[in-house]
Formats: sequence, C-alpha cells, structure tokens
Amino acid sequence: MNKLKTFLPFIIGTCIAIGVLIGSYLNFNSNTTAFLGLNNPKEAKIKRLINYIQYDYVDYVDTDSLLDAAIKNMLAKLDPHSVYLPPDRRKQINEEMDGKFVGVGIQFLMFKDSLTVSKVIPNGPSAKAGLLPGDRILTADNDTLYGKNLKNAFIIKTLKGKADTKVKLKIYRKVDNKFITTTVTRGEVPIKSVDASYMLNDSLGYIKLNKFTATSYSEFKSALLQLKQKGMKALVFDLRGNPGGYLQIADKIADEFLADGKLIVSTKNKGGVIEKTYATKKGSLEKTPVYVLIDEGSASASEIIAGALQDNDRGTIIGRRSFGKGLVQREMSLGDGSSIRLTTARYYTPTGRSIQKPYNHKGNKGYFNELEKRYRNGELVNADSIKVVDSLKFVTPKGKVVYGGGGIIPDVFVPIDTVGYLNGLYFNSLNNFVFDYVDKHRADFKDLTFKIFKRNFDKDNKILNTYLKRLSGFVKPHKIPKKQIKFYLKAVFARELFDNNAFYEMYNKEDDMIAKVLSLK
Repeated sequence: MNKLKTFLPFIIGTCIAIGVLIGSYLNFNSNTTAFLGLNNPKEAKIKRLINYIQYDYVDYVDTDSLLDAAIKNMLAKLDPHSVYLPPDRRKQINEEMDGKFVGVGIQFLMFKDSLTVSKVIPNGPSAKAGLLPGDRILTADNDTLYGKNLKNAFIIKTLKGKADTKVKLKIYRKVDNKFITTTVTRGEVPIKSVDASYMLNDSLGYIKLNKFTATSYSEFKSALLQLKQKGMKALVFDLRGNPGGYLQIADKIADEFLADGKLIVSTKNKGGVIEKTYATKKGSLEKTPVYVLIDEGSASASEIIAGALQDNDRGTIIGRRSFGKGLVQREMSLGDGSSIRLTTARYYTPTGRSIQKPYNHKGNKGYFNELEKRYRNGELVNADSIKVVDSLKFVTPKGKVVYGGGGIIPDVFVPIDTVGYLNGLYFNSLNNFVFDYVDKHRADFKDLTFKIFKRNFDKDNKILNTYLKRLSGFVKPHKIPKKQIKFYLKAVFARELFDNNAFYEMYNKEDDMIAKVLSLK
C-alpha cells in the first residue's frame, strides 16, 4: 500500500494531463474570430511592443516564440481550459476531433530501434498495399525510419501527407525473413471514438466511448443497431476517462435517452444570454434501461450526458465523482495557423447545477493537483469522503437530491481498485512482452479465432510462466497474484491478436463497475 501511495500520483497525473486538454477539445461554436487587430490603442500597444523588440532590442530575439509565450501567459491567468494551440498542435487536435486523418493507415511502435507495424487498419491504404502486423518499415521514400534517436513526430510527419499522394516503403518482413518494397497511396483513415461494443450477456449491451468527436454520434448509432440485432434490452454506457469533446455531439447522444421536450443542457455567456437544448422525438433509447459509468477522468461532454440523465431521473449513474468541468470553449483563429480555445460560457445541468470545480486565476497548479487530493482525502475509496455544499443542493423532478460545485456525484458509488492499480505499476513491460511474444509466434496464432482464444488461452500456463520469469528481475512474483497477472495477460493478448473490442471483453470480466451493474439488474 505504501508503494501505491508513492506511485499513484503519477497515475493520477495522467488523468490530469487529459484534463488539461479537455478545454481544447470542447467546441461550443464553429465561428472564428481574429484575436489581435489594430482597432484600438491596447491592441496597437501590443503590436508596437513586438516591433520595438524585433527591430531595436540589442540581441536577436525570436519574436514569434516571444508572442506565443505571452499568449500562453495571458490565457493562464484566465481559467485552466482557455489554451493556446500552435499550428501543429491545432492540426493534430482537429484531426482527432474530425475523427479522421490522411495517412498510410497503420498503428506502430518503436521496437528494438525498429519502426514496427502493430496493427494495419482494415481496408486502409496499407492493408490494400499488403502490409502486415510485424513488418519493419526501414525507409519511406528517402527517409530512414530506424535507429535509436528516431522521434515519433518525425515518423508521423513522414507517413502522413495529402490524399492520393504516394510513398515508397522498404519493409523487412520478419515472419518470412525477406525484404519487400511497396508503394502506398495515402488516404483517409478513420480515428474511432467507440473503443468497444459488445454484449455483456444475452440482454445487456456495452458501449465504451473515448471522446466526443464529429463521428461519435454515427459510431454510437451504428454500435446500437448491432447490439439491438443481438437482443440488447439494456445498455451500459462507459464514459470513464472520456475527457469530452463537441457539445453538439453530447446533445445528440443525450437525446437518444431522453423523452421529447426534456431539457438536456443550458449555457450562459458573459452577457447573460442563455441557450437551452431540449430532447426531441428522435430518441431510440427512451425506454431502454441505461447505466452510465463515470470516474475522475470523465469530463465536459461526458458530464453533460451524466448530468442530463441524472437530473431527468433517467438511468443510473455508477462510479466515482467526475472531473468537474462546466466551462465551454470556442476556437478563435489567430491568423497564422494557430488558434486559441477561449472559455466563452458556462453550462448548467437541467436542474440548474454548475458542476465546474473551483479554480483561481493565478495559476492552475492546485486545479490539476485536485485529483491527487481526492485520493489523499479518501474520496476514491469511500463515498462518505465526498464533500458536498448544502447551498449547492438541487432536487430532481422525482425528489432525488443532487449537488453542484465540482463534478457529477454518481447514484451508485464504486471505489477505485487499489490492488489493480498497485499491480499495474509492475506491468510497465507487459505490452512489450506481449508484442514480442506474438511477433515470435505469428505462425502459431495465424488461424486463431476469438472464440477459441477465449476458451483455450494459455491452458498450460506456458506464457504466464515465461512472463513471470521476466518479471522476477524487478519485482518479487509472490507479491502479485498469478491469477490476476494471467487475467491482464489474456486481455492484452486479445488486443494484440484481435482488437480493442476483444481487449475490453476480456478486461471487463474483472471490472468492479461492470460487476456492480450486473448485481443491480
């Protein structure tokens, strides 16, 4: 447990880093506005200062970077979610939020200094060119793609490009011990926001959404159709770790669950203008029992969904208190490819709650350390440790008491799995081990089906013992339950051999929140 207390802040820090980007992702309005002009003396003052530094300062100064730093500093004085996006970062985020990019259609990792294909996107450019998992990409046109100092940014820039452009790849195919040269025509590659969709049992469906992008609603509807065809009568909607996204997409998904005329969310800007969004008759899940899973990483659009259902006495919210982001951003172009995401409004749940957690205007350090504070004060393991403010008490139409002031408090609390987190600290090498093992035994796994995998994986414990032998070099194996190690191994092997859907189908078998849902049905 002491080790957990030492390392958990690093785990929580990952969640915090996601939270930093939440504001960047939420697009309240697609209109853009020029940030700096010369329409008044204050704007002219900034421009004049930059010119003085550029032309008269004694030493050379990169005024572009100086201005970028000034913009970041100004935004840091506002709120944690007003952020500056340099051109490259803006392009990357917009691709993620569009749900697609132009490239060769692979997932890769640097494995022993080699750019190695881990997944080939089905029907994508590389699949059409015949690339396979395990292929080592040695060169792309005239660029070398192997070596110790190769950066991910360089690899991505080299493989991405304009649609219909070609890139010549030299490949080493380890499974056949031969070199291959092929040409890939770059094309549109989807970025999926639905991580998993499958049936937990004969009547209970499961959908996990990782963010709210431009394609999330259509992905969600497609997953629903498939689940209904398999007999779904109730749904588990997993929003854990989902940092948010487009407000209008959250509205459309919430509409699926709520009856016509029910309030989904309202927003209010500096001028006091209030805009309200209501459900329509289009909802296909209005009578379907729903369980929404949230945790300390669920934010923004995820909280809009949870708040809309909770305040309308619809479904059951399960998990731990959500992140607590109730601010809305609008993207504003700065004219050079960069932009800012500026907070322009607050949003409120149907009962009138603001779920934005406190922050100050002098820096964001305390804001981002707040998740660690939740662990320290026991909130992640004990519902009674969640502090509420009586003055922020609200009541739903059916009389349920809910609170504002910092996230959505679930209807049913499920503590964090501290044992799982502790063990997770020992498994930093697990992904590499699984890839290495699969890479050396691809012929053995070639015709394996998921059905057979689920039934027969490592019955003789050969893989488990191989991993334990490697693990023993830096941790005492007797401190980690073998059953749990094998459970993790099976889930990661499922992802490596099949896909994310297979991973979650395996991993969720030991998930406390899923178990809680099954106990409530």
